[in-house]
Amino acid sequence: MDEMFPIIKGAEKFYFKGSKIGILISHGFVGTPQSVRYLGERLAQYGYSVLAQRLKGHGTNHYDFEKCTHEEWFESLERGYQELKQNCTSIFVLGQSMGGTLALWLAHKYRDIKGIILINAALTIPAYEHLKGKANPRFIDEGEPDIKEKDVYEITYQKVPIKAIHQLQTLMDITPKILPEVKSPVLGFKSAEDHVVPPENTDYIIDHIGSRIRERVVLSNSYHVASLDYDKEQIVNGCHRFVQQQVGSGVNQSL
Repeated sequence: MDEMFPIIKGAEKFYFKGSKIGILISHGFVGTPQSVRYLGERLAQYGYSVLAQRLKGHGTNHYDFEKCTHEEWFESLERGYQELKQNCTSIFVLGQSMGGTLALWLAHKYRDIKGIILINAALTIPAYEHLKGKANPRFIDEGEPDIKEKDVYEITYQKVPIKAIHQLQTLMDITPKILPEVKSPVLGFKSAEDHVVPPENTDYIIDHIGSRIRERVVLSNSYHVASLDYDKEQIVNGCHRFVQQQVGSGVNQSL
């Protein structure tokens, strides 16, 4: 599916070239790289190569979004992985919400991924449950982003296609079965209060994933879009610590 609309200003992918340690970042459903840019900029300051991919149909127009499949979203993230591989020898994948779900699939396919970092990864979204199997309405009004901090702007769509919701639901439904086969070390952040994805989703992933190294961290002062919320610096620090634990002696020796 070719996108018919231009990319919204600020919603573009971004890439900060740094060391041989790469961090691939995926935004969530309806989101854009703008929602994870703070994390990307801060992680780049530690010297990592950081790439945030724009998932297909996101950051343009909801009519583009309507035509996308979850396979195309995965392919978007996969292209980012292949791009990072050109310059990096160690790659970590950080995903927020649906981005976390896609990160699990990427680590399932590419066993050389050094670690996955999940932020409120999505396996269930209760607010969408009543739409399963329904063809109407064609578009659902999207509410305000679930962010605790006031006056925070996120680029998102005002309307969400029901077809896109069905694609998301399919992706979430098929993900639990692959968890035992995912072996990459995992760090799971979950907001104590999340009005979109129940925090129990992270618990389920951590409890059922095949990784030997698995850790969960509770974000006490953020809602669902934690990458833009009060605990974003805690996420950055946790990511850096986690990456260093997996690669050993440090970024600078990998420049």
